[in-house]
Amino acid sequence: MIHAIRALLPEGWATDVLVQIDARGDIANVQAGVPAPPEAERAGILLPGVPDIHSHAFQRAMAGLAERLPSGEASFWTWRAVMYAFAGTMTPEMVRAVATQLYVEMLEAGYTTVGEFHYLHHRADGRPHDDPAEMALAHLEAARAAGIGMTMLPTLYQTGGFDQPAEPGQIRFLHELDGYLRLVERLRAEMEGRPDERLGIAPHSLRAVPPKVLQEAVRAWRDIDPDGPVHIHLAEQVREVRECLEATGRRPGERLLDLVEPDARWTLIHATHLEDAELAALAASGAVAGLCPSTEGNLGDGLFRLADWLEQGGALAIGTDSHVVIDPFEELRWLEHGQRTRTLRRTVAASLAEPHSGARLLRAVLEGGRQAMGRPIGRIEAGARADLVVLDERHPRLVERPGDLLLDSLVLAPGRGMVRHVMAGGTWQVRDGRHRLHEEAAAAYRQAVAGLAA
Repeated sequence: MIHAIRALLPEGWATDVLVQIDARGDIANVQAGVPAPPEAERAGILLPGVPDIHSHAFQRAMAGLAERLPSGEASFWTWRAVMYAFAGTMTPEMVRAVATQLYVEMLEAGYTTVGEFHYLHHRADGRPHDDPAEMALAHLEAARAAGIGMTMLPTLYQTGGFDQPAEPGQIRFLHELDGYLRLVERLRAEMEGRPDERLGIAPHSLRAVPPKVLQEAVRAWRDIDPDGPVHIHLAEQVREVRECLEATGRRPGERLLDLVEPDARWTLIHATHLEDAELAALAASGAVAGLCPSTEGNLGDGLFRLADWLEQGGALAIGTDSHVVIDPFEELRWLEHGQRTRTLRRTVAASLAEPHSGARLLRAVLEGGRQAMGRPIGRIEAGARADLVVLDERHPRLVERPGDLLLDSLVLAPGRGMVRHVMAGGTWQVRDGRHRLHEEAAAAYRQAVAGLAA
Protein backbone atom coordinates (compact mmCIF):
# COMPACT_ATOMS: atom_id res chain seq x y z
CA MET A 1 0.00 0.00 0.00
CA ILE A 2 1.03 3.60 -0.65
CA HIS A 3 0.19 6.68 1.40
CA ALA A 4 0.47 10.00 -0.44
CA ILE A 5 0.51 13.50 0.98
CA ARG A 6 -1.41 14.59 -2.13
CA ALA A 7 -2.92 12.55 -4.95
CA LEU A 8 -4.79 13.42 -8.14
CA LEU A 9 -8.03 11.43 -7.98
CA PRO A 10 -10.84 11.42 -10.58
CA GLU A 11 -12.85 13.86 -8.47
CA GLY A 12 -9.86 16.17 -7.92
CA TRP A 13 -6.95 16.64 -5.54
CA ALA A 14 -7.07 14.91 -2.18
CA THR A 15 -4.73 14.80 0.81
CA ASP A 16 -3.54 11.93 2.99
CA VAL A 17 -4.52 9.34 0.41
CA LEU A 18 -4.09 5.61 1.05
CA VAL A 19 -3.93 3.42 -2.08
CA GLN A 20 -4.20 -0.33 -1.57
CA ILE A 21 -3.05 -2.65 -4.36
CA ASP A 22 -4.05 -6.27 -4.80
CA ALA A 23 -1.91 -9.23 -5.83
CA ARG A 24 -3.03 -8.92 -9.47
CA GLY A 25 -1.64 -5.37 -9.73
CA ASP A 26 -4.98 -3.53 -9.60
CA ILE A 27 -5.96 -0.78 -7.19
CA ALA A 28 -8.19 -2.43 -4.58
CA ASN A 29 -9.18 0.62 -2.56
CA VAL A 30 -8.54 4.36 -2.30
CA GLN A 31 -9.19 6.37 0.87
CA ALA A 32 -8.58 10.07 1.36
CA GLY A 33 -8.08 11.91 4.64
CA VAL A 34 -6.67 8.94 6.53
CA PRO A 35 -3.42 8.63 8.51
CA ALA A 36 -0.60 6.52 7.13
CA PRO A 37 -0.48 2.95 8.44
CA PRO A 38 3.02 1.98 9.64
CA GLU A 39 3.43 -0.55 6.83
CA ALA A 40 2.47 1.86 4.02
CA GLU A 41 5.11 3.27 1.69
CA ARG A 42 5.19 7.07 1.89
CA ALA A 43 4.83 9.18 -1.24
CA GLY A 44 4.71 12.93 -1.62
CA ILE A 45 2.69 13.66 -4.76
CA LEU A 46 0.92 10.82 -6.56
CA LEU A 47 -0.39 10.95 -10.14
CA PRO A 48 -1.81 8.34 -12.50
CA GLY A 49 0.72 7.06 -15.03
CA VAL A 50 0.40 8.68 -18.46
CA PRO A 51 -0.57 6.61 -21.54
CA ASP A 52 1.62 6.94 -24.65
CA ILE A 53 -0.90 6.02 -27.31
CA HIS A 54 1.22 6.08 -30.49
CA SER A 55 4.64 4.51 -30.89
CA HIS A 56 6.75 3.17 -33.76
CA ALA A 57 9.40 1.69 -31.48
CA PHE A 58 12.09 0.99 -34.09
CA GLN A 59 12.23 4.70 -34.94
CA ARG A 60 13.79 5.39 -31.52
CA ALA A 61 17.11 4.27 -33.03
CA MET A 62 16.90 6.74 -35.95
CA ALA A 63 15.92 9.83 -33.94
CA GLY A 64 18.34 12.57 -34.99
CA LEU A 65 19.54 10.79 -38.13
CA ALA A 66 17.21 12.54 -40.59
CA GLU A 67 17.99 16.17 -39.74
CA ARG A 68 20.46 16.82 -42.58
CA LEU A 69 19.18 18.82 -45.54
CA PRO A 70 18.95 16.57 -48.60
CA SER A 71 19.26 17.93 -52.11
CA GLY A 72 16.33 20.29 -52.50
CA GLU A 73 13.64 20.87 -49.90
CA ALA A 74 13.23 18.67 -46.82
CA SER A 75 9.72 17.45 -45.94
CA PHE A 76 7.81 14.63 -44.32
CA TRP A 77 8.19 12.73 -47.58
CA THR A 78 11.99 13.01 -47.69
CA TRP A 79 12.09 11.97 -44.02
CA ARG A 80 9.91 8.97 -44.87
CA ALA A 81 12.42 7.81 -47.50
CA VAL A 82 15.16 7.80 -44.83
CA MET A 83 12.86 5.93 -42.45
CA TYR A 84 12.07 3.24 -45.05
CA ALA A 85 15.77 2.64 -45.67
CA PHE A 86 16.35 2.41 -41.92
CA ALA A 87 13.40 0.07 -41.40
CA GLY A 88 14.81 -2.28 -44.02
CA THR A 89 17.81 -3.06 -41.79
CA MET A 90 15.90 -4.09 -38.67
CA THR A 91 15.91 -7.70 -37.41
CA PRO A 92 13.71 -9.09 -34.61
CA GLU A 93 16.71 -9.05 -32.26
CA MET A 94 17.42 -5.40 -33.04
CA VAL A 95 13.75 -4.48 -32.62
CA ARG A 96 13.65 -6.21 -29.23
CA ALA A 97 16.72 -4.31 -27.99
CA VAL A 98 15.59 -0.93 -29.35
CA ALA A 99 12.05 -1.35 -28.03
CA THR A 100 13.27 -2.39 -24.58
CA GLN A 101 15.46 0.72 -24.36
CA LEU A 102 12.55 2.88 -25.51
CA TYR A 103 10.12 1.40 -23.00
CA VAL A 104 12.65 1.85 -20.19
CA GLU A 105 12.97 5.52 -21.15
CA MET A 106 9.19 5.87 -21.29
CA LEU A 107 8.78 4.53 -17.78
CA GLU A 108 11.52 6.78 -16.44
CA ALA A 109 9.63 9.73 -17.95
CA GLY A 110 6.25 8.79 -16.40
CA TYR A 111 4.58 6.83 -19.20
CA THR A 112 3.15 3.54 -17.93
CA THR A 113 1.50 2.10 -21.04
CA VAL A 114 2.23 2.28 -24.76
CA GLY A 115 0.18 1.87 -27.93
CA GLU A 116 2.54 0.14 -30.36
CA PHE A 117 1.38 0.95 -33.91
CA HIS A 118 3.33 -1.93 -35.41
CA TYR A 119 3.83 -2.25 -39.17
CA LEU A 120 7.34 -3.72 -39.48
CA HIS A 121 5.92 -7.19 -40.02
CA HIS A 122 8.09 -9.18 -42.44
CA ARG A 123 11.66 -9.83 -43.51
CA ALA A 124 13.46 -7.14 -45.51
CA ASP A 125 12.51 -8.83 -48.80
CA GLY A 126 8.84 -9.01 -47.82
CA ARG A 127 8.76 -12.73 -46.99
CA PRO A 128 6.98 -13.55 -43.73
CA HIS A 129 9.05 -14.82 -40.83
CA ASP A 130 8.59 -18.50 -39.94
CA ASP A 131 6.26 -17.20 -37.24
CA PRO A 132 4.41 -14.33 -38.97
CA ALA A 133 3.99 -12.67 -35.56
CA GLU A 134 7.72 -12.68 -34.78
CA MET A 135 8.22 -8.92 -35.02
CA ALA A 136 5.10 -8.19 -32.97
CA LEU A 137 6.26 -10.70 -30.37
CA ALA A 138 9.61 -8.90 -30.17
CA HIS A 139 7.73 -5.76 -29.09
CA LEU A 140 5.61 -7.70 -26.58
CA GLU A 141 8.72 -9.33 -25.11
CA ALA A 142 10.35 -5.92 -24.79
CA ALA A 143 7.29 -4.49 -23.01
CA ARG A 144 7.15 -7.45 -20.64
CA ALA A 145 10.85 -7.12 -19.83
CA ALA A 146 10.57 -3.39 -19.17
CA GLY A 147 7.29 -3.78 -17.28
CA ILE A 148 5.26 -1.30 -19.32
CA GLY A 149 1.63 -1.93 -20.24
CA MET A 150 0.85 -2.29 -23.93
CA THR A 151 -1.96 -2.03 -26.40
CA MET A 152 -0.59 -3.88 -29.43
CA LEU A 153 -1.89 -2.38 -32.69
CA PRO A 154 -0.83 -4.54 -35.65
CA THR A 155 -1.11 -2.42 -38.76
CA LEU A 156 -2.93 -3.28 -41.97
CA TYR A 157 -1.09 -1.85 -44.98
CA GLN A 158 -1.70 -2.60 -48.66
CA THR A 159 -1.14 0.35 -50.99
CA GLY A 160 1.37 3.15 -51.48
CA GLY A 161 -1.27 5.83 -51.96
CA PHE A 162 -4.84 6.29 -53.16
CA ASP A 163 -5.15 3.72 -55.97
CA GLN A 164 -1.34 3.42 -56.08
CA PRO A 165 0.73 0.23 -55.72
CA ALA A 166 2.98 -0.17 -52.71
CA GLU A 167 6.51 1.19 -52.99
CA PRO A 168 9.61 -1.02 -52.56
CA GLY A 169 10.32 0.52 -49.16
CA GLN A 170 6.89 -0.59 -47.92
CA ILE A 171 7.29 -4.28 -48.76
CA ARG A 172 7.87 -5.29 -45.12
CA PHE A 173 4.56 -3.75 -44.10
CA LEU A 174 2.12 -5.46 -46.46
CA HIS A 175 -0.66 -7.95 -45.73
CA GLU A 176 -3.59 -9.37 -47.60
CA LEU A 177 -6.65 -9.18 -45.36
CA ASP A 178 -6.77 -12.92 -44.62
CA GLY A 179 -3.13 -12.96 -43.54
CA TYR A 180 -3.65 -9.87 -41.44
CA LEU A 181 -6.63 -11.39 -39.63
CA ARG A 182 -4.60 -14.54 -38.96
CA LEU A 183 -1.96 -12.32 -37.36
CA VAL A 184 -4.63 -10.67 -35.22
CA GLU A 185 -5.90 -14.06 -34.04
CA ARG A 186 -2.34 -15.24 -33.31
CA LEU A 187 -1.70 -12.18 -31.17
CA ARG A 188 -5.05 -12.48 -29.43
CA ALA A 189 -4.15 -15.99 -28.31
CA GLU A 190 -0.68 -14.85 -27.21
CA MET A 191 -1.99 -11.93 -25.14
CA GLU A 192 -5.07 -13.56 -23.62
CA GLY A 193 -5.32 -13.32 -19.84
CA ARG A 194 -2.57 -10.72 -19.43
CA PRO A 195 -3.93 -7.70 -17.52
CA ASP A 196 -1.20 -5.35 -18.76
CA GLU A 197 -1.92 -6.05 -22.43
CA ARG A 198 -4.72 -5.28 -24.87
CA LEU A 199 -5.06 -5.95 -28.57
CA GLY A 200 -6.43 -3.49 -31.12
CA ILE A 201 -6.20 -3.04 -34.87
CA ALA A 202 -4.66 -0.27 -36.94
CA PRO A 203 -5.68 0.28 -40.56
CA HIS A 204 -2.65 2.41 -41.35
CA SER A 205 -4.40 5.24 -43.22
CA LEU A 206 -6.94 5.90 -45.93
CA ARG A 207 -4.12 6.03 -48.47
CA ALA A 208 -2.69 2.64 -47.42
CA VAL A 209 -5.93 0.61 -47.08
CA PRO A 210 -8.48 0.43 -49.94
CA PRO A 211 -12.06 1.32 -48.95
CA LYS A 212 -13.60 -2.16 -49.16
CA VAL A 213 -10.68 -3.69 -47.28
CA LEU A 214 -11.03 -1.07 -44.53
CA GLN A 215 -14.72 -1.85 -44.16
CA GLU A 216 -14.15 -5.62 -44.14
CA ALA A 217 -11.34 -5.33 -41.58
CA VAL A 218 -13.48 -3.21 -39.24
CA ARG A 219 -16.41 -5.63 -39.54
CA ALA A 220 -14.18 -8.62 -38.83
CA TRP A 221 -12.62 -6.91 -35.82
CA ARG A 222 -16.04 -6.10 -34.38
CA ASP A 223 -16.87 -9.80 -34.54
CA ILE A 224 -13.63 -10.64 -32.73
CA ASP A 225 -13.78 -7.89 -30.09
CA PRO A 226 -16.79 -5.55 -30.20
CA ASP A 227 -15.11 -3.10 -27.82
CA GLY A 228 -11.60 -3.38 -29.25
CA PRO A 229 -9.58 -0.24 -30.10
CA VAL A 230 -9.16 0.91 -33.70
CA HIS A 231 -6.38 3.38 -34.56
CA ILE A 232 -5.75 5.09 -37.90
CA HIS A 233 -3.50 7.88 -39.21
CA LEU A 234 -5.70 10.69 -40.51
CA ALA A 235 -5.05 13.99 -42.31
CA GLU A 236 -1.45 14.25 -41.16
CA GLN A 237 -0.09 15.99 -44.25
CA VAL A 238 -1.37 18.67 -46.65
CA ARG A 239 -0.31 16.49 -49.59
CA GLU A 240 -2.32 13.59 -48.16
CA VAL A 241 -5.42 15.80 -47.99
CA ARG A 242 -4.89 16.97 -51.56
CA GLU A 243 -4.45 13.42 -52.86
CA CYS A 244 -7.56 12.26 -51.00
CA LEU A 245 -9.57 15.07 -52.57
CA GLU A 246 -8.21 14.26 -56.04
CA ALA A 247 -8.92 10.53 -55.71
CA THR A 248 -12.28 10.61 -53.90
CA GLY A 249 -13.65 14.14 -54.00
CA ARG A 250 -13.72 14.12 -50.20
CA ARG A 251 -11.39 15.30 -47.46
CA PRO A 252 -9.91 12.57 -45.23
CA GLY A 253 -12.25 13.18 -42.31
CA GLU A 254 -15.25 13.20 -44.62
CA ARG A 255 -14.02 10.06 -46.37
CA LEU A 256 -13.59 8.19 -43.08
CA LEU A 257 -17.10 9.16 -42.01
CA ASP A 258 -18.43 7.98 -45.40
CA LEU A 259 -16.77 4.55 -45.13
CA VAL A 260 -17.15 3.57 -41.48
CA GLU A 261 -18.86 4.83 -38.35
CA PRO A 262 -16.03 5.99 -36.08
CA ASP A 263 -17.01 6.03 -32.45
CA ALA A 264 -15.40 6.00 -29.02
CA ARG A 265 -13.33 2.92 -29.93
CA TRP A 266 -11.49 4.88 -32.61
CA THR A 267 -8.33 6.95 -32.25
CA LEU A 268 -7.46 9.38 -35.04
CA ILE A 269 -3.71 9.79 -35.09
CA HIS A 270 -2.58 13.37 -35.84
CA ALA A 271 -5.87 14.63 -37.37
CA THR A 272 -3.93 17.79 -38.15
CA HIS A 273 -5.68 19.17 -41.23
CA LEU A 274 -9.42 19.12 -40.55
CA GLU A 275 -11.93 21.72 -41.69
CA ASP A 276 -14.90 22.84 -39.63
CA ALA A 277 -17.53 20.27 -40.63
CA GLU A 278 -15.30 17.20 -40.45
CA LEU A 279 -13.75 18.37 -37.17
CA ALA A 280 -17.19 18.83 -35.60
CA ALA A 281 -18.45 15.46 -36.86
CA LEU A 282 -15.38 13.57 -35.71
CA ALA A 283 -15.40 15.22 -32.28
CA ALA A 284 -19.09 14.35 -31.92
CA SER A 285 -18.39 10.72 -32.84
CA GLY A 286 -16.55 10.22 -29.54
CA ALA A 287 -13.28 9.30 -31.27
CA VAL A 288 -10.00 10.33 -29.63
CA ALA A 289 -7.59 12.72 -31.35
CA GLY A 290 -4.21 11.04 -30.87
CA LEU A 291 -1.73 13.90 -30.99
CA CYS A 292 2.06 13.58 -31.21
CA PRO A 293 3.20 17.21 -30.85
CA SER A 294 6.98 16.70 -30.83
CA THR A 295 6.90 14.47 -33.92
CA GLU A 296 4.39 16.70 -35.69
CA GLY A 297 6.73 19.61 -35.03
CA ASN A 298 9.82 17.68 -36.06
CA LEU A 299 8.24 16.56 -39.34
CA GLY A 300 6.70 19.92 -40.16
CA ASP A 301 3.20 18.43 -40.22
CA GLY A 302 1.34 21.48 -38.97
CA LEU A 303 -0.66 22.30 -35.85
CA PHE A 304 -3.83 20.56 -34.70
CA ARG A 305 -6.87 22.77 -34.08
CA LEU A 306 -6.83 22.23 -30.33
CA ALA A 307 -9.13 25.05 -29.20
CA ASP A 308 -11.80 24.10 -31.75
CA TRP A 309 -11.58 20.42 -30.84
CA LEU A 310 -11.92 21.12 -27.12
CA GLU A 311 -14.81 23.52 -27.75
CA GLN A 312 -16.60 20.67 -29.56
CA GLY A 313 -16.02 18.37 -26.57
CA GLY A 314 -13.46 16.21 -28.37
CA ALA A 315 -11.30 13.68 -26.53
CA LEU A 316 -7.47 13.92 -26.56
CA ALA A 317 -4.50 11.65 -26.03
CA ILE A 318 -0.77 11.92 -26.71
CA GLY A 319 1.88 9.70 -28.25
CA THR A 320 5.58 9.91 -28.97
CA ASP A 321 5.42 8.49 -32.53
CA SER A 322 9.00 8.79 -33.88
CA HIS A 323 10.48 9.32 -30.38
CA VAL A 324 12.42 12.52 -30.90
CA VAL A 325 11.09 13.35 -27.42
CA ILE A 326 10.19 10.86 -24.69
CA ASP A 327 8.52 12.95 -22.01
CA PRO A 328 4.75 13.29 -21.53
CA PHE A 329 4.99 16.73 -19.98
CA GLU A 330 7.16 18.04 -22.80
CA GLU A 331 4.62 16.71 -25.32
CA LEU A 332 1.92 18.73 -23.58
CA ARG A 333 4.16 21.77 -23.49
CA TRP A 334 4.79 21.45 -27.25
CA LEU A 335 1.04 21.20 -27.72
CA GLU A 336 0.17 24.31 -25.69
CA HIS A 337 3.07 26.44 -26.93
CA GLY A 338 2.36 25.53 -30.54
CA GLN A 339 -1.21 26.71 -30.07
CA ARG A 340 -0.03 29.95 -28.51
CA THR A 341 2.23 30.57 -31.50
CA ARG A 342 -0.61 29.78 -33.88
CA THR A 343 -3.29 31.90 -32.17
CA LEU A 344 -1.08 34.68 -30.72
CA ARG A 345 -2.63 34.28 -27.28
CA ARG A 346 -1.85 32.45 -24.05
CA THR A 347 -3.52 29.62 -22.10
CA VAL A 348 -5.17 28.21 -25.23
CA ALA A 349 -6.15 24.92 -23.59
CA ALA A 350 -7.76 26.65 -20.62
CA SER A 351 -11.43 27.54 -20.24
CA LEU A 352 -13.45 29.40 -17.64
CA ALA A 353 -14.56 26.06 -16.25
CA GLU A 354 -10.99 24.67 -16.29
CA PRO A 355 -8.71 27.71 -16.06
CA HIS A 356 -5.36 25.92 -15.69
CA SER A 357 -3.87 25.04 -19.11
CA GLY A 358 -1.38 22.43 -17.95
CA ALA A 359 -3.85 20.79 -15.61
CA ARG A 360 -6.59 20.66 -18.22
CA LEU A 361 -4.29 19.06 -20.78
CA LEU A 362 -2.95 16.46 -18.38
CA ARG A 363 -6.42 15.47 -17.20
CA ALA A 364 -7.62 15.28 -20.81
CA VAL A 365 -4.84 12.97 -21.98
CA LEU A 366 -5.18 10.70 -18.94
CA GLU A 367 -8.85 10.19 -19.76
CA GLY A 368 -8.37 10.10 -23.54
CA GLY A 369 -5.47 7.69 -23.17
CA ARG A 370 -7.61 5.37 -21.08
CA GLN A 371 -10.18 5.37 -23.88
CA ALA A 372 -7.65 4.98 -26.70
CA MET A 373 -5.80 2.10 -25.04
CA GLY A 374 -8.97 0.23 -24.10
CA ARG A 375 -7.57 -0.50 -20.65
CA PRO A 376 -8.56 0.54 -17.08
CA ILE A 377 -5.74 3.06 -16.68
CA GLY A 378 -5.27 6.80 -16.20
CA ARG A 379 -7.11 7.00 -12.86
CA ILE A 380 -6.35 6.41 -9.21
CA GLU A 381 -9.51 4.55 -8.24
CA ALA A 382 -10.61 1.08 -7.22
CA GLY A 383 -10.54 -1.30 -10.19
CA ALA A 384 -7.98 0.66 -12.16
CA ARG A 385 -4.58 -0.76 -12.96
CA ALA A 386 -1.96 0.32 -10.40
CA ASP A 387 -0.04 2.56 -12.82
CA LEU A 388 1.30 5.36 -10.61
CA VAL A 389 3.84 8.17 -10.76
CA VAL A 390 5.41 9.66 -7.64
CA LEU A 391 6.69 13.21 -8.09
CA ASP A 392 9.48 14.65 -5.98
CA GLU A 393 7.63 17.00 -3.65
CA ARG A 394 10.98 18.62 -2.72
CA HIS A 395 11.77 19.62 -6.30
CA PRO A 396 12.31 23.41 -6.48
CA ARG A 397 9.80 23.78 -9.32
CA LEU A 398 7.07 22.01 -7.33
CA VAL A 399 7.53 23.59 -3.91
CA GLU A 400 4.52 25.63 -2.75
CA ARG A 401 2.41 24.68 -5.74
CA PRO A 402 -1.05 23.79 -4.42
CA GLY A 403 -3.65 21.96 -6.50
CA ASP A 404 -3.64 22.54 -10.22
CA LEU A 405 -0.82 25.08 -9.99
CA LEU A 406 1.38 22.04 -9.49
CA LEU A 407 0.22 20.51 -12.77
CA ASP A 408 0.71 23.83 -14.57
CA SER A 409 4.28 23.91 -13.25
CA LEU A 410 4.90 20.29 -14.18
CA VAL A 411 3.75 20.84 -17.76
CA LEU A 412 4.65 24.46 -18.50
CA ALA A 413 7.53 25.32 -16.13
CA PRO A 414 9.52 22.09 -16.19
CA GLY A 415 12.65 21.02 -14.40
CA ARG A 416 14.79 17.90 -14.52
CA GLY A 417 14.13 15.08 -12.11
CA MET A 418 10.52 15.78 -11.19
CA VAL A 419 9.53 12.11 -11.66
CA ARG A 420 10.90 10.09 -8.76
CA HIS A 421 9.27 6.64 -8.76
CA VAL A 422 7.06 4.87 -11.30
CA MET A 423 4.84 1.83 -10.76
CA ALA A 424 3.21 -0.13 -13.59
CA GLY A 425 0.83 -3.00 -12.99
CA GLY A 426 1.46 -2.90 -9.24
CA THR A 427 5.26 -3.24 -9.53
CA TRP A 428 7.83 -0.52 -9.01
CA GLN A 429 9.72 -0.23 -12.29
CA VAL A 430 11.53 3.06 -11.60
CA ARG A 431 13.13 4.12 -8.33
CA ASP A 432 14.71 7.54 -7.84
CA GLY A 433 14.41 8.23 -11.56
CA ARG A 434 16.19 5.06 -12.67
CA HIS A 435 14.61 1.96 -14.20
CA ARG A 436 15.71 -1.42 -12.82
CA LEU A 437 16.98 -2.35 -16.34
CA HIS A 438 18.60 1.02 -17.03
CA GLU A 439 22.14 -0.29 -17.59
CA GLU A 440 21.19 -3.67 -19.06
CA ALA A 441 18.81 -2.19 -21.63
CA ALA A 442 21.30 0.51 -22.62
CA ALA A 443 24.05 -2.08 -23.20
CA ALA A 444 21.81 -4.18 -25.46
CA TYR A 445 20.69 -1.04 -27.28
CA ARG A 446 24.26 0.05 -27.94
CA GLN A 447 25.03 -3.36 -29.40
CA ALA A 448 21.94 -3.23 -31.63
CA VAL A 449 22.77 0.27 -32.90
CA ALA A 450 26.33 -0.85 -33.66
CA GLY A 451 24.82 -3.63 -35.77
CA LEU A 452 22.61 -1.12 -37.59
CA ALA A 453 25.61 1.06 -38.38
CA ALA A 454 27.74 -1.86 -39.65
